[in-house]
Amino acid sequence: MKKTTVCDIIFLVIILTKIYFVRHCEATGNVAQVFQGVSDTDITDLGAKQLEFLKKRFENIPLDTVYSSPLKRAYKTALALKNNRDIEIIEHKGLIELNGGIVEGKPIKETFEKMPELADAWQNHPEDFAPQNGESMRHAYERIYNTFLEIAKKNPGKTVACATHGGVIRCLLCKLLSDDIHNLKNITLADNTAVALLIVDGDDVTVQFYNDASHVPQEFLPKKSRASEFMKVNK
Repeated sequence: MKKTTVCDIIFLVIILTKIYFVRHCEATGNVAQVFQGVSDTDITDLGAKQLEFLKKRFENIPLDTVYSSPLKRAYKTALALKNNRDIEIIEHKGLIELNGGIVEGKPIKETFEKMPELADAWQNHPEDFAPQNGESMRHAYERIYNTFLEIAKKNPGKTVACATHGGVIRCLLCKLLSDDIHNLKNITLADNTAVALLIVDGDDVTVQFYNDASHVPQEFLPKKSRASEFMKVNK
């Protein structure tokens, strides 16, 4: 058996890559209870407060690069992650939320009530969610995982943060934790600014933790903004 040397240990440490995935702060679409998707909604006053707590959490975490979905609610979250560091924010379309197509930007409860088959897919078998003129969940699932692999490949040994969306993180966690899209309905949507940490070691990926919003006091975290929850209101 080969004896482990100091050089071996140093090499192992260097090749480990840390990637933080962070859900955006509260946006106006969350409050309005619309299918936000790729609609470029701005953040709320509460969202701005959440970003201050996120900024505090990451102020002592050394980041080499910050990636962001091109939508402003994610980009403003990326700015909080970057803070005063002299690093680049890279916009990546692969981190964007699923396009809701026919339901994009529309009130969730009322719209889904008119489309029971689409609503059933969203709630009970999201892997089959495929809105007309939008992106299917199966396509998004693969697109998001491939984006993660691309970012990991480009940043070996670095610490990276990705500001993105609840649906993106949900798909990625489903892929990494179970490698079965049929388990997607069992993955809880993250709170606003919740953090997941993925450790990449070669071909191995460890989910260190996920859906961690411990940096935000409870009074600044409204009920999770998941479409299926809105659909139950007043029923």
